[in-house]
Amino acid sequence: LALHSTRTATMLSTLAASALGLNIGATPAPSSSRGAVSMDLGRPLRVAVVGGGPSGACAAEIFAKAPNIDCTLFERKMDNCKPCGGAIPLCMVDEFELPPEIVDRRVRKMKMISPSGREVDVGRTLKENEYIGMTRREVLDAYLRDRAVELGAKPVTGLVQKVEFEDADGPYTIKYSEYKPGEKKGTPSEAEFDIIVGADGANSRTAKAIDAGEYNFAIAFQERIKIPDEKMKYYEDLAEMYVGDDVSPDFYAWVFPKYDHVGVGTGTVVNRPAISEYQAAIRERCADRLGPDPKVMKVEAHPIPEHMRPRRVVGRVALVGDAAGYVTKCSGEGIYFAAKSGRMAAEEIVALTAGGTRLPTEMEIKDTYLKKFDAAYGPTYLVLDILQKVFYTNNGAREAFVDMCASDYVQKVTFDSYLYKKVQGNDPINDIKLLFNTIGSVIKGNAIAKPDRTFSNPVESLKRL
Repeated sequence: LALHSTRTATMLSTLAASALGLNIGATPAPSSSRGAVSMDLGRPLRVAVVGGGPSGACAAEIFAKAPNIDCTLFERKMDNCKPCGGAIPLCMVDEFELPPEIVDRRVRKMKMISPSGREVDVGRTLKENEYIGMTRREVLDAYLRDRAVELGAKPVTGLVQKVEFEDADGPYTIKYSEYKPGEKKGTPSEAEFDIIVGADGANSRTAKAIDAGEYNFAIAFQERIKIPDEKMKYYEDLAEMYVGDDVSPDFYAWVFPKYDHVGVGTGTVVNRPAISEYQAAIRERCADRLGPDPKVMKVEAHPIPEHMRPRRVVGRVALVGDAAGYVTKCSGEGIYFAAKSGRMAAEEIVALTAGGTRLPTEMEIKDTYLKKFDAAYGPTYLVLDILQKVFYTNNGAREAFVDMCASDYVQKVTFDSYLYKKVQGNDPINDIKLLFNTIGSVIKGNAIAKPDRTFSNPVESLKRL
């Protein structure tokens, strides 16, 4: 979670928007039909969705419901279990019609732990029906994917290896290895499509095919750990966030409750080679709460994008989710924005096809999908980017971060912003108080904080974009 609510931060984010190419607050430009192709092919439009996580599944669902469109959903492993904290905001449950059983735990309390060990309880401003949902990705992803298939999307268990095209506007040939039931070796296959939605994660081959540009990434490392029932009771509706240069030099570590276990993990960008050291440190800091004999069920690691791709739409290929770089700084949240971007991209493309009778242009997709997404969520990304740079850079700032979380105003604005995905904070008096309290917290934090440990990582650091 992050304190992404003050007017000051919002103004800073708006000023920075043009430099990052975001269309924040802009009204989507009118669609242009120049370059659009009217169709009378005697067949439906062929759409490929590459990747079956939340972004791909939600895109495929929209295409499956649309007239005169055939949608193929590629997923390399239908029972894939992506390493992920699994937190989703309350608004996602209703917006995406998720059944109650998808949510393993309803977190109503959080404990923030500073580098010096100070603990601040967060959550007292939540209403009775408000919570953060904790999910297992293998359960959530399968539900969203199965729903798309039930509506008519064609599932293909296959690893997409290459996307080929002579012209950016297509058609596009996808070459893949298809894994049929009972077969360990994939069968080389290929198929042609008119439109592609790339939802294939941080290492997206779709993004590579369209030269979407590089981006920096964090490594997230998580262990799923079985702990005694009496210890699990402590985490029944509680999540923990730890900050300190011992657990991460530029992020936070966590203990998140799952169905019958906890996820314990951390992440970093600036010192990825030391991720195992940071994981050992978070295990040490939460050791008493996990009990004397915690059993590691699964070890997971995954790259997480640190910013949006330079190019997210090329021709009739659109990137969504992690492939587009839709993970927030500071909080590291990506599930909601993945699902939302997949749905939004598909809805805009379907509308542009006019019932599957025409092919949209690159500019039309940019003027609808990208402009609407950036206008709705660009401020959140930018504010969280600023806050990560301010509060995750040294132990003094981390102490201040935890100290500020004791404020009821900060807690309310933070949770409201997270749960409902709208930047909050329109109370000038409390915003001014928060500004002065922030200064006080920073002074106090620097006075009590232990010095950050130095590390040498010139190769990795030079890769930062």
